[in-house]
Amino acid sequence: MRHGTRSEGPGTLVAYLSAFRTSHLAPHALRSSHGFTILEIIIVLFLLVGLLGIVLPRISLEKNLGSVGRQMVGTVRSLQSLAMEKQKTLRLYIDIDRGVYWLVILDGSQEKVPTDDPVWATPLNLPAPIHFSDILVGQVTKSSGRVDLSFYPTGRIDPVAMHLVDAHNNLLAIAIEPVTGAIRMSDERIEPPRPISLIILDRVKPLLKTTEVVKESRQR
Repeated sequence: MRHGTRSEGPGTLVAYLSAFRTSHLAPHALRSSHGFTILEIIIVLFLLVGLLGIVLPRISLEKNLGSVGRQMVGTVRSLQSLAMEKQKTLRLYIDIDRGVYWLVILDGSQEKVPTDDPVWATPLNLPAPIHFSDILVGQVTKSSGRVDLSFYPTGRIDPVAMHLVDAHNNLLAIAIEPVTGAIRMSDERIEPPRPISLIILDRVKPLLKTTEVVKESRQR
């Protein structure tokens, strides 16, 4: 009986040590096989959710403002081509206060709405968060009321610079070059060009006076 007890002792000790190692090394084994523990995954997910909650609203607003700007540029390009195709002057009216714009075709002294075109059959609206801050037409800046932009059969466009603003006061400027029809976008305001002042050199002034005297003598 004693001999049987002594023979079971080493086996019991080995089994105990094996169970001890398994119970204490299980988390480490689980970690090495799966990479992360459940607690670590929960912490990482919590941080990602918080970060996305901060970043996503800003990204969506900037994307909306940029998409509206690209849409306006596409509208200008399409109207420029349409005026050249129809060989008629087109006029785009913009209501700054309501954020509405619509197209008419000049037929002599009359303005006709292009009802045959489903895009321009009814006025178009800017998305709710976006609105016109102001529009520069030549040297005049208008922040309210209505402005118009003409497209001519030759491809020329009236000079204009419009500023769009979203709910977070992010700015997008769109400027149209009248001669070349080039369009540029910027996140900074575009001010109207300063009038060019004519500078007359002192050595040229006597020649101008002589020319004026000759003109007066001929008129006499």
